[in-house]
Amino acid sequence: MPNKLNAIWITGASSGIGKELAKEFARVGANVYASARRTNMLELLKKELEAENLQIKTIPCNVASSANVEQTVKQILSETKIDCLINNAGVTSFKKAEDNSLNEIKEIIDTNLLGAIYAIKSVLPSMIENKNGTIINIISVVAKKIFYNSSAYTASKSGLLSYADCLREEVRKHNIRIINVLPGATSTPIWPEKVLRESKDRMMEASDIARLIVSLYLNDTTVVPEEIVLRPIKGDL
Repeated sequence: MPNKLNAIWITGASSGIGKELAKEFARVGANVYASARRTNMLELLKKELEAENLQIKTIPCNVASSANVEQTVKQILSETKIDCLINNAGVTSFKKAEDNSLNEIKEIIDTNLLGAIYAIKSVLPSMIENKNGTIINIISVVAKKIFYNSSAYTASKSGLLSYADCLREEVRKHNIRIINVLPGATSTPIWPEKVLRESKDRMMEASDIARLIVSLYLNDTTVVPEEIVLRPIKGDL
């Protein structure tokens, strides 16, 4: 079981996989800190869990801002230790490379890649000092397989995968686990409504992925699940 006095920090927790992760970790008794840009959605999540007599702490945070990330971590560390960081915040555009504006590309890279790196860098010093910690990166199968209309998104996720793989080798000696989760098509608001209407029956449920990730985190053995690829039973879209 997670240490109830220490924190699990989940970015991008206002919807999709991040929201379901916050709910599932709260249900197993974790001290959850849920962050996202959309504060109204975080408050809805908090109320939803209060209806189950569960508590989480919510913090507005835009991971694309290194200063914002530093402030968030400073706030959490003023209250507790951070046992686990889950890098989940992400955006995409579903456009061809030629149609992506530079601003769109920058937002995707800043959020998906740099945002995750900012978060990792902010928690590493305390994890190294404590000789313990887990960093779970929600990446994507785009880092393993080519998909159309995903060039910027693929660049951001492939970059994070490579960064995390290098990081893992550097922090093993500090008893820090790096777990990369690469989901395929999942029914979340990141998809256009038309795609959700037409293909939802071929997508994974975010709640199913969240339960699996919680079980990976709770695995207290000599085994480390370093990379997990998840796909819908019916295959990729």
